Amino acid sequence: MATGDVSVTIEGGIARLTLSNPARRNAISSKMWHDLSSFAAEAGGRGDIRVALLRGEGTLAFSGGADISDFSAARSDAAGAQTYDELVESACTAIENLAFPVVALVRGACVGAGAALAASCDIRVAADDAFLAIPAARLGLGYDPRGVARLVRAFGGPVVRQLFFTATSLAARRAYEMGALDHLEPPDAVDAVAERIVTRISENAPLTLKAAKLSIRAAEGVGGGILTEARHVTQLANASADYREGRLAFAEKRAPRFTGT
Repeated sequence: MATGDVSVTIEGGIARLTLSNPARRNAISSKMWHDLSSFAAEAGGRGDIRVALLRGEGTLAFSGGADISDFSAARSDAAGAQTYDELVESACTAIENLAFPVVALVRGACVGAGAALAASCDIRVAADDAFLAIPAARLGLGYDPRGVARLVRAFGGPVVRQLFFTATSLAARRAYEMGALDHLEPPDAVDAVAERIVTRISENAPLTLKAAKLSIRAAEGVGGGILTEARHVTQLANASADYREGRLAFAEKRAPRFTGT
């Protein structure tokens, strides 16, 4: 039976999400995919979140992948596999589409669907003893092309080819050298580095962050009218009270106090 959940705490403009299924190396169950989608839907209506930090419980795994205990019921044939793919894709898209930046803190195993979820985040901070893997070719599993496209955007083609074609693990240091990870830190320092990054992001102007995220996604070739939305939010930022506050704070040589308006 599938287990696990996604715990969420929100404080000081930072949402902290934890994949919690430690008995299965934080494997992501159907319930946990729904939890992620539910968080994204709720977060869209809130104004108190400026950044999110996504991690796995403990130090052994960000996530060991999709929870295979789901597969006998949910992915036993082609039709079931397609339905399951839609569940995963919906959750990854929901995280990717959040209006604020999302930082993944990767410790230990980041495998399969866990790698897909890390690819849905904007910044990836990893411990130097972590690793990436996508074992689909050892399972005979067809991987959703939308998910492959996301992995290529986030990790780059050379990394994705190696992960899929060899179905072996890629050490975090090599993944960092190849551009798939943004920060590489010793295991005893990685938590503090990730916290410093999300704290710094939380202190910045929310409309600027939203406009930048939309513009980056448009530049990456993600469609759906994102470029039009990016232009609109950029105009909002340029007409905002936060822009006036930022200019005033710079002139007064103090930290700005942004409100998102």
